[in-house]
Amino acid sequence: MSMLEFFGQAFSNPMLLVSTVLTLGVILVNGWTDAPNAIATCVSTRAIGVRKAIVMAAICNFLGVLVMTTINSSVAMTIYNMVDFGGDAHLSLIALCAAMAAIVIWATAAWYFGIPTSESHALIAGITGAAVAIQNSFAGVNGAEWIKVVWGILLSTLLGFVLGFLTSKLTVLIFRNQNRMKSEKFFSRAQVLGGGAMAFMHGAQDGQKFMAIFLLGAAFAGGNSTTSEFAVPIWLMVLCSAVMGLGTSIGGYRIIKSVGMDMVKLKPYQGFAADLAATLCLLLSSLTGIPVSTTHTKTTAIMGVGAARRMSNVNWGVVKELVLTWVCTFPGCGLLGFLMAKLFLILFA
Repeated sequence: MSMLEFFGQAFSNPMLLVSTVLTLGVILVNGWTDAPNAIATCVSTRAIGVRKAIVMAAICNFLGVLVMTTINSSVAMTIYNMVDFGGDAHLSLIALCAAMAAIVIWATAAWYFGIPTSESHALIAGITGAAVAIQNSFAGVNGAEWIKVVWGILLSTLLGFVLGFLTSKLTVLIFRNQNRMKSEKFFSRAQVLGGGAMAFMHGAQDGQKFMAIFLLGAAFAGGNSTTSEFAVPIWLMVLCSAVMGLGTSIGGYRIIKSVGMDMVKLKPYQGFAADLAATLCLLLSSLTGIPVSTTHTKTTAIMGVGAARRMSNVNWGVVKELVLTWVCTFPGCGLLGFLMAKLFLILFA
């Protein structure tokens, strides 16, 4: 579907237009809450300025969306097939709109308090809650796809921490006899590359998830509630990347401070180790079609890096707040998606 065809359809279908605007809103919120995690470490260690880092993140996000979607769109397929809204395409579109509204509310509240919540998990929880609301049961939840989400939580938490710990230890071992000043300069430059790689993988993961929602809305608007395959147009990749970059430029500093400054005081080599660990974890999950959280992966990698030097280096009070938010996201945003879907169905069905 071309961009003109899509927006022509949106302007002739009010619910698709609302769904499109809300999805763009979710992508914008993702830009100011999730995307900053990619550049948090290189900004916090002053390897690159905030404005340059934001521009770099926007470009690398787009490249991640474009390249990974071309190679492997399995993450998008997982999100696309995660729930079944039922056989009525009109009601399905209403429920999808409600889910997007719930995610915007949840993510904006988290941003206000400076907590890096996961839009990936909010997205999954929101559409699941809406599917349960429209079917009045859990019949609309695809258990096989949800298993991938569970694996994703384990992967982003355990593997992120372990890889962060190991890459930090390995980096220290390799550079133990090097001149400190030269090493600092090297890692400052390497961190910029690491931040770019993280932004690339953020686009590869999160960009696919939101494009799946766009295309799901278009399918519902066209009266098709059973489509299980799709092709992602390039204009949609560009649109998602641009809106995500805009979101990062609007409100990214709060999350950068929370992740890159408050949780662990990082040195350049530690920032590089955290970026490398998180990038490897995201690459593995993207290639296997497992939807993981960029936020979880990056923050647990930073925890692993801090613990590699000394456990007391990690601000466990901040970690406790993050974990509490992560635990609350699924039931909280799921319930919000359920309630918003019930409300939207009463108002617009």
